[in-house]
Amino acid sequence: MSRSLSPSAVQTSGPSTTRALSTVPGAVPAKEVPNSWVGHKGPGSLDLRSDTQTTPTASMLQAIIACTLRDDVMREDQTTNDLEAYMAKMTGKEAGLFVLSGTMGNQLALRSLLSQPPYGVLCDHRSHIVQYEAGGVSSLTGAHVKTVVPRNNIYLTLEDIQASVVLGDDVHACPTRVISLENTLNGMVMPLAEVRRIADFARAHDIRMHCDGARLWEAAASGAGTLPEFCALFDTVTMCFSKGLGAPVGSILVGTADTMKRARWTRKAIGGGLRQPGLLTAAARVAVDEAFGPTPDGQSGLLRQAHELAKKVEEMWAAKGGKFIHPVETNMCWLDLDAAGCSAARLAELGREAGLTLSGNRIVTHYQVAMNAEEVLSRLDRVFTQVFSEGSTVTEPKVGASSMYT
Repeated sequence: MSRSLSPSAVQTSGPSTTRALSTVPGAVPAKEVPNSWVGHKGPGSLDLRSDTQTTPTASMLQAIIACTLRDDVMREDQTTNDLEAYMAKMTGKEAGLFVLSGTMGNQLALRSLLSQPPYGVLCDHRSHIVQYEAGGVSSLTGAHVKTVVPRNNIYLTLEDIQASVVLGDDVHACPTRVISLENTLNGMVMPLAEVRRIADFARAHDIRMHCDGARLWEAAASGAGTLPEFCALFDTVTMCFSKGLGAPVGSILVGTADTMKRARWTRKAIGGGLRQPGLLTAAARVAVDEAFGPTPDGQSGLLRQAHELAKKVEEMWAAKGGKFIHPVETNMCWLDLDAAGCSAARLAELGREAGLTLSGNRIVTHYQVAMNAEEVLSRLDRVFTQVFSEGSTVTEPKVGASSMYT
């Protein structure tokens, strides 16, 4: 016979350890076990590798305890249905679909928008769909992907698109059927006005628009535009609950009801159908409300704190003579380690000595880091000071394509 646990059986705040649930019949004898439901007091507070390092909070655990546990493949789980409806309303779209990752959401969107070959996808050369999704666009859709280098080195413009798009019916060419834009990309915001220019051009030529909006929350919180303003310009949009918001798992895909119906079908085909996803969608809803806020402009949430901290990190690095690969516009600082004569391995080593987790030349200041800003800045100051006092630590040049993950 199965038994349910009451909320009182789980400690969700307080000390960093909690007793095992010894009251459950057949449970292992009580012992001290780590409690990870501590949000900004947890390991993510000193981890600047990525905003995926945010950890769930006690309020998310409480929501999980109260969630429904029905079958989403059968469309029966109310917690999941409510989240999908809520996100559709917040973005101004007809329908939403919960997916396990941003990668899954992007691939489902492209597969749903591409119907009859030959077809091509046009995107920025740094796009996640090209660089970090294991070749999924080609293997799952068969599409030809054409990448574009923005002339301004920050974001694609209409002129960049016009120079690379494939139109017409020349049988030698693969026509562009989808333009995929990413916002934010490497922490940089694609302006709403430029997205609108590209969207108008795409619609005039019957080209679909997809937005990899894993961090669209950050663009909105920066004041660049609201979620509905951005999402109105795309046929499909993905947004991640675990990048910067603190949810343990998941993303949302939004679009028309017909497109989401097709995406749901494809999700099932690739093994993404979920039986009791309320455990995940309950936490995702709390993550949106707490970190982004209840309004579509993100101004009442916690993300702006991360942006403010990123500017302080920028000022600290620059004050010591440091340069940057990209401008700091939201929650990312891309350090020019070559100009500083420092290798990525050495920076990571210095970080470990200071009690920080660093990787590569990217420093990400998610909101749980920002809630410990004074401590983080103090430790970073020691790291940066050491970098510029050591001189060159750069070794032999790396062979092969670079990645933020290696």
